[in-house]
Formats: sequence, structure tokens, C-alpha cells
Amino acid sequence: MALSLRKKKGPSKFQQAADGSMTLIEHVRELRNRLFYASLGIVAGLIVGFILSDRAFDLLAAPYCGLDTSWTLGQVGQGKCNFLTLGATDQLVLKLKIALWLGLIIGAPVWLYQLWAFIAPGLHRHERKWAYVFVAIAAPLFIGGATLAYFVVQHSLEFIMTAGVIGETTQLEITMYTGFITSMIMIFGAAFEFPLVLLMLNFTGVVSARRLLSWWRTVVFLSFAFAAIATPDPGPFGMTLLAACLSLLYFIAVGVAFLNDKRTGRGKEIYAGLDDDAISPLAEDRVPVGASDPIEAPTAIDGPTPVEKPMPIERRFDDMT
Repeated sequence: MALSLRKKKGPSKFQQAADGSMTLIEHVRELRNRLFYASLGIVAGLIVGFILSDRAFDLLAAPYCGLDTSWTLGQVGQGKCNFLTLGATDQLVLKLKIALWLGLIIGAPVWLYQLWAFIAPGLHRHERKWAYVFVAIAAPLFIGGATLAYFVVQHSLEFIMTAGVIGETTQLEITMYTGFITSMIMIFGAAFEFPLVLLMLNFTGVVSARRLLSWWRTVVFLSFAFAAIATPDPGPFGMTLLAACLSLLYFIAVGVAFLNDKRTGRGKEIYAGLDDDAISPLAEDRVPVGASDPIEAPTAIDGPTPVEKPMPIERRFDDMT
């Protein structure tokens, strides 16, 4: 009796959004709820990030503080690694920025899940599966790029500091230095996502692995050009290291693309070996065209009805009299 009185559970919001039964107002409410929960996750991460902001800044300042050319006051070893502050609120604003960055990282599982829960119903099952794989690969790639950026800055900052016109001892402005090192981390992390873009193009069927491999000269050249612009060190160390990592990731992506083409059977089509601009060959077994069958002339019955000539005016007048 209790089981019969229990209200039957209807379809979930995911099923309603997937089958199209959810109305526009319900979609807007769903988006509002997702944004609210994502904001709660970011705010919780912001609170934790504000507590850990001092330690995070010490980690960012370590490449500069480890140099012998950093600013020192008084005796050696006292007041080392003093940054220059131009505004009264620069330190507080910088602490809030670091806390916000940490909040986005710490709260990433929450706001990424809310974002995914909103867009996942519009995807097919296999598309959701590949989305899981690509997200799982994107995070380690970005972390690897960020780690490489920190390593490059740590080893190239000494040359930059000693190559100036002021001298060996230099004091840096705190916000500009923090913006410099965080920009390097973002640039290197985003650059490491380039092989993932190539894999997405291959898995979606836009380009084949052979076409990707044919671009290797251009990719290697662009990798060195990008590394020459992005790295702060004018020497060859940082540029070569970044370009070599990007080229290696490119060839790994091409290898994975070949495995995917082999799995899907791509390249075995009848026109797979032909260029897009190639002319199709003519068939060898050509059949000559003979004379057509004769067409019979139409008979009198089938022909058009003759048009009667009009009667003369005199004859019509005589008939009336």
C-alpha cells in the first residue's frame, strides 16, 4: 500500500534537457542555478586562496629572490628581495588577485562540473566520452607548460637582470613582476594545448594524420618563432627548450592521429590516395554510341485538326435571303 501511494519519480533534468522536453524558461532557470553553484565554488576557493596567497606569492617571487642581484638594504642578507611599491593599495590588490587565481584553481572542480552539467545534455554519448578524455589530457598539459615557464623564468631572469644599464643590483616593482611571471605561465600553458587542438581536428574527421604530418616543417618553424617571441631570455636556452617541447608534443599528437585513423579505417577509401585537385581518370572500357532508333512519322489521325477557312461574305448574305 505504501509503495502504491509513493509518487512516481519523473525524468531527471538531464533527461528532460537531452530529449528536448525542457522549456525555455526551465533552461534559463537551470542556467541560473548552475551559475549560482559555480559562484559558490569560486567564492569558497577565493577564501582558501586568500589564506594561501602569501605562500603563493613567495613561490612566484622565488626566481627573483634567489638572485644575487636582487635589491639588498643594509648588511648583506638583510632586506633581501625587497620589491618596489608605487601605490598604497598595490599590495592589497595584488593579494586579492592572487587569491582570485587560486580560487579559480581550487574551485575548478565545482564550476567546471556545473558548466559541463549544463552543456552535456546537448551532446551525444560518444561526444561526451571524448570530452572526458580531452579534459583529462588538457589539465596535465597546462600544468606541464606552467612548470616549464617557471623553470625558464628561473634560469633566464639572472641574465636579464645583469644585462641592463643600471648595474647588478636592481629593485623590481611588485605588480609588474607578478604580472610578468603569471603571463609567462599562462602563455606556456596555453601553448601546450596546441597538440590537443590537432587531435580534436583529427578525431572529428576534419584532417587526417597524413595531412597533419605533411605540416611538420611549418609547425617546427612556427614553434621556434613562437618560442623566440614568448621566452624572456634572449639567449638560445629558453627558446630551444620551449620549441623542442612543442615539436615533440606535435609529433606525439600525429602518432596518436595515425592510431585513430587505423582504428576508424580512414585512408582505405577509394579516393583516399588522390589529391583534392587531381583529375579523375576516364574509364578504359568505353562503349561506342550507335545510331538511334528511327522515329515514325505521325499519321493523319494523330495530326492536328485542319482549321476551316471563313465563308465569303457574299455566300453568307445569299443564305440569309
